Amino acid sequence: MAQTPNENEALVRRLSNDINQFKTSHHLPDDLESMTGAISHLQKQAQEVMRQKPTWLSYFQGQMITKEDYDFISNFDQLNAEGRAKLLSDPNSRNQCAKTFLTLMAKVYKQQTLRYLLTLMDECLREDKSRVEIFNTYARMKKEQLWSYFFNMFANQDQFVVYQTSRIIAKLACWSVERMPASDLSYYLAWLKEQLKPQGNEYLQSVCRSLQMMLRIEQYREAFVAIDGIPSIMQVLNNASVGFQVQYQLTFCLWVLTFNTNIAAIMSKYTVIPRLAEILAESQKEKVTRMIVAFLRNLLEKPESDKVIRDNAMTMIACRLVKPLELLSNKKFDDDDINENIIFIKEKLEGNLEDVTSFDEYAVEIRSGRLSWTPVHQSEKFWVENAAKLNETNFELLRMLLRLLEQSKEPLVLCVAAHDVGEYVRHYPHGKKAIDKLEGKVIIMRLLENPDSNVRYQGLLCVQKLMVHNWDYLGKQADASAGNNSNSTNNTLGQRPVESRA
Repeated sequence: MAQTPNENEALVRRLSNDINQFKTSHHLPDDLESMTGAISHLQKQAQEVMRQKPTWLSYFQGQMITKEDYDFISNFDQLNAEGRAKLLSDPNSRNQCAKTFLTLMAKVYKQQTLRYLLTLMDECLREDKSRVEIFNTYARMKKEQLWSYFFNMFANQDQFVVYQTSRIIAKLACWSVERMPASDLSYYLAWLKEQLKPQGNEYLQSVCRSLQMMLRIEQYREAFVAIDGIPSIMQVLNNASVGFQVQYQLTFCLWVLTFNTNIAAIMSKYTVIPRLAEILAESQKEKVTRMIVAFLRNLLEKPESDKVIRDNAMTMIACRLVKPLELLSNKKFDDDDINENIIFIKEKLEGNLEDVTSFDEYAVEIRSGRLSWTPVHQSEKFWVENAAKLNETNFELLRMLLRLLEQSKEPLVLCVAAHDVGEYVRHYPHGKKAIDKLEGKVIIMRLLENPDSNVRYQGLLCVQKLMVHNWDYLGKQADASAGNNSNSTNNTLGQRPVESRA
């Protein structure tokens, strides 16, 4: 359906506001290199690399490069920024610049020289981002694929060469007039996603910086989500050993993603809010706080569905964000945006607190994946009134419980989820059929082999509830089983989860 002029104007206005926020919020430079003052491992190495100039004459004398390439690179290398700008104002020099850099990339095998060449190219682009068109124009003229020159570098054994190349690719992709072709974009984003490892990658900050640049482009955001990139971000953020700099960078990535209303609408399914709530409560760094509250505000503002916004607010309430926000609201920050965002979030949450039901809290807890023995789980009244609600939206909550039983490694989560599945079957007349339909019985049976005794106990009760229809009899049998096992030193299967309930 065609949009009306008013709708088009509203869309343009919204996009304009978002672009303006990108330019003004957090004082973001175009390449994100200097926005934090933090120097990455790659940047430290680059500073050292530039102190060791190659002997370009030896490459010419060894007939490895042509005279034209030698004349250009030897002259370009000794010029300052002003001199380079003057040189590259000449069309012939611009063409020679691209030819020389790309030729040397393909011909130079000495790692130190290749390191220097790539760092010099990166510096050239940082001096003037419009210079990316020098390389695009040359590639079009030669009818060649520009990206293949750079992607080939990913096979290099020198990790500095690999990640410095990635930094250049990000600049070319973001600063060019034309966007990166879909196939090349998918390849590069998949490569970045693969590098997002919480441990074992000393260039992780550089990977995050490249991703920060890429995700500021609307087209690139959608492509990243399409390859399931958000779980890779969360894999890093969920690791407690990750430093505050990476927390800041990856929260920035999540923040820019939420400027896409469709992405903002599905963000909750990645359980981002519970983890960021934990980081917000723990972090002492203002820039991390700034980024998290900006992200949370977007989740309460950008989705077009009122239901999604309310669900996000409910999740924040369930994650006990009200108290930390109250404390933060009394704190003085250098950036006024932080206090403004905190006030906005607080007002939204307080407005939803009045309508919270016990089932709302329960649903939020299930969606968060962080289960504990809150009162509703063991309330007979709760299950009598709400068991059938697990069937809503094509058994959404029941599917989530079964997924937790299948994927979680946390004994407490497994105990509570098994208990809830059992209570659902006990209080919903067709519960057993629903579990069978969702192939949940096999998942539940596996709990009987779990190394944790409390998990095995809750798994056994759940299995019994699936098989037995006389619930009074079952309750007496379970109590008797627990009593007998408490006197046994060899069999701990029936122990009640005392430590899990704590």
